[in-house]
Amino acid sequence: MCKARGVQRPVLRLAGFVTALGLIGLLTTLFLPISADGLRDRIEDFGLLAGPVFVVVSALLALVFVPGPLLSLASGALFGTFWGFTWGLISSVLTAVLALLLARRAGQQAVEELSGERTQALIELARKHGTLAVVVQRLLPGIPDAPLSYAFGLIGVRSHQIALGTLIGSAPRAFAYTALGSAATSGNRTLAIVAIGVGVAVSVLGVVVGALLTRKHRRAPTPEGEETTKS
Repeated sequence: MCKARGVQRPVLRLAGFVTALGLIGLLTTLFLPISADGLRDRIEDFGLLAGPVFVVVSALLALVFVPGPLLSLASGALFGTFWGFTWGLISSVLTAVLALLLARRAGQQAVEELSGERTQALIELARKHGTLAVVVQRLLPGIPDAPLSYAFGLIGVRSHQIALGTLIGSAPRAFAYTALGSAATSGNRTLAIVAIGVGVAVSVLGVVVGALLTRKHRRAPTPEGEETTKS
């Protein structure tokens, strides 16, 4: 009975954390209609403090699953390409670290208590190569950053790893969306073409790198000395 209760506690903690994230995402979608123009109009009122205010507001919005591309578009429209990219990237790093710390406090211990030997080995691998894992995830198209940042926190990726990985992996896509937002405001077609080109190139790079790493992992030797792929 005591053992069953010991297992139930981490299960309940982890389930509660995941449920809370799901509810936050649902409530954000239903009741927090955020637009790039609306965000820009509100931030402009802060004058010289608009940049730092945007960093904080954008990070908090991203934590509740407001799409990163929308925030980057708003940043570009508000600050232009250079400063929009700078403030947007700082905000992305802040979001990633905050999400990781929240997840670590809420559910990492539960994940470790529930993990078997193989799962623990994968967790240790993620911790060892956390920066690379974050870089690859940030480059992959169509995968939202915030949920994965929480997941990285649950499996024990370190703060400096997710910060550096986000800084490297998010920079190209952040530039693309920021430049696109700036181009939409200024009417600069050349900048828009460059932004689209960078976005496409980053998506292709992310898919290729992800495929190569997946193939390498599948061919890696298991603890018993055998390859994970079978003929």
